[in-house]
Amino acid sequence: MGTSEMKLLIVHQLKTFFMMSKYEENLLEEHIIYSAVCNTQRCLAGMGNKYYNLQKTANEQGGGISLYNSVMNCIFLYWLSRELFLNRKSELADKVYYLNKALNSVELFYEVKLPDIWTCEHPLGSVMGKAVYGNYFSFYQGCTVGGNFKKDGTIIYPQIGHHVKMFSNSKILGNSNVGNNVIISANCYIKNQDVPNDTIVFGQSPNLTFKENDFEGL
Repeated sequence: MGTSEMKLLIVHQLKTFFMMSKYEENLLEEHIIYSAVCNTQRCLAGMGNKYYNLQKTANEQGGGISLYNSVMNCIFLYWLSRELFLNRKSELADKVYYLNKALNSVELFYEVKLPDIWTCEHPLGSVMGKAVYGNYFSFYQGCTVGGNFKKDGTIIYPQIGHHVKMFSNSKILGNSNVGNNVIISANCYIKNQDVPNDTIVFGQSPNLTFKENDFEGL
C-alpha cells in the first residue's frame, strides 16, 4: 500500500467519523505519511515479528505497511498523529488520534512519547499514558500505564526500561521503576514499586513476586 493510497483511505475514514474540511485534507501531506510509515517499519522490524513482510520495493512507498492489518494500523496511526502534532498540525492530530481509538480501541495520545521501537498485539482496551518508555516495549490487551498522585497533589509517572513486555490486563502506575528485560505477567498490578532487571513479575503491589527471567532481549 503506497502513501497515495494510504492518504485516500485515511481521508475516507476521517470523513466517515468526523467533519473534515478541505484545508484539513491538505494538512495530510505525503511526506508526513511517509515519516509515519518509516517509524512503523522501524518498530515492526526492530521487534522481529516474522508475520510482517516489510520488504520495500521501488514502486511501494508504503514499505510493506498495510492499513488493513490491525497491529500495523494501530502503530501507524499513533506515529501519524504524532508526526502531525510535531509539525504543529494539532487540529488534524486530534482526529487521527481519535480515529485510532475508534478503529483499534486503544488509547495512544500523540503527546505521549512512545519509544522508537515498540509494538502491540491484540491491543484492545489498552491505555499507554505518560511515562518514560525504553525501547523494545510491547503490550497486549487491557494494559494500562499511567500516573499516580503524590501527597502534595503532583502526579508522578513510571520509568520503564528496555525489553519490557506487558501481558494482558497488567498495569504500571505511579512511582514505579521497571528494569530492563522484564516480563509483566497477566493481571499483574504494579503501583509505586520498583521491579529489578531480568525478572518475571507476578501479583499486585505491594505484594509482588519476582522470578528470574533468563530470556535475554525478550
